[in-house]
Amino acid sequence: MFKDYDKIKELESSYIINTYGRNPEKTPLFVEGKGCILHDEEGNEYLDLLSGLGVNNLGHSHPGVVEAATKQMNKLLHTSNLYYTVPQVELSKLLIENSFADKVFFANSGAESNEAAIKLARKYSELKYGENRKKIITVKKSFHGRTLATLTATGQEKVRKGFGPLPEGFSYVPLNDIDALKKEVDDKTCAVMIEPILGEGGVHPCEKDYLEQAKELCKEKDILLIYDEIQTGMGRTAKLFAHEHYGVTPDVMTLAKALGGGLPIGAMLCTDEVAKSFSPGDHASTFGGNPVAAEAGVAVVNTLLEDGFLENVQEKSSYFVKELEELALNYSSVQGVRHKGMMIALQVDGCAGEILGECLSKRLLINAIGDSTIRLLPPLVIEKNQIDIALGILENVIADIES
Repeated sequence: MFKDYDKIKELESSYIINTYGRNPEKTPLFVEGKGCILHDEEGNEYLDLLSGLGVNNLGHSHPGVVEAATKQMNKLLHTSNLYYTVPQVELSKLLIENSFADKVFFANSGAESNEAAIKLARKYSELKYGENRKKIITVKKSFHGRTLATLTATGQEKVRKGFGPLPEGFSYVPLNDIDALKKEVDDKTCAVMIEPILGEGGVHPCEKDYLEQAKELCKEKDILLIYDEIQTGMGRTAKLFAHEHYGVTPDVMTLAKALGGGLPIGAMLCTDEVAKSFSPGDHASTFGGNPVAAEAGVAVVNTLLEDGFLENVQEKSSYFVKELEELALNYSSVQGVRHKGMMIALQVDGCAGEILGECLSKRLLINAIGDSTIRLLPPLVIEKNQIDIALGILENVIADIES
């Protein structure tokens, strides 16, 4: 297969729809990855602090995930959900035994998981209250997906622009504003959908009091509380699920990204009471819970649950954040740090794009959200010396920008 950089760029532009806005002069061509390191076609090493947008929580080509998926590929690739498969049952058992939930539905992606949650919430409400109680309230700056329903649920106008007419029945309130949420809930509301930490919105955590009061409000009004843990789940915050930091459980939770260790899989988890709203034929997914992806998911969850794994993530993330806070004290363009575990943001003074570009030239992969936020999603397996390397590059880049 082609490995020539210019040839790949030429073929990519010829055959693939341009939806990702790559910089044609700087975008690397990656051919291999191990742990926190990616290699381009010339053998150059890149330190990855983005984890494939929060997918490679266990790093690239984690040996346990690769072994599990490879063994399953040699046994059974696909059957459809008309039949039983062992990996799907094993993964569902692991997820249920380690969460609030009683039942799970498998999909292929975060958007599909959120679609399932939206449909379930509306069906649950219709069965109890009739057809006129279908509104779902989400948070401004949230991100829930790119399908028509999930981009409408997303609290960002830029994501929705140009795709109307959009599905009805969504409204938006500011994060951590319980009064605004209470005001927005009415007799047409069926659910409140929240990311415990806004990811694409800039790494803004929910406040514990806000989630507690939101839970009380949902219980009082008999509406469902949905947590979108697609980015925040699977150990990203040094807990298996981010809501564990707050001690406030939802009725429905969605997962994807890191669940498959690099393979596509999503999941919607819920309580028994809510799950009963779906009957055979109400929802389905051809590839959802595919045996290979599910077997990879089993390896991911088992690794995260190993003794000391998440505690080690917390220890490393605390060190990383402490050093970043020191950086913020020393440079005027860094205005603060937001974080929960290995989900980290630097608030910068309008230079996020410049920092991103300079870090890429020094082979450090990070993410910029708008002009003022640098998002860091390091693999949970990152070593302390790799954190130090990343810190050194970031400091040099910021120092050069300020000089």
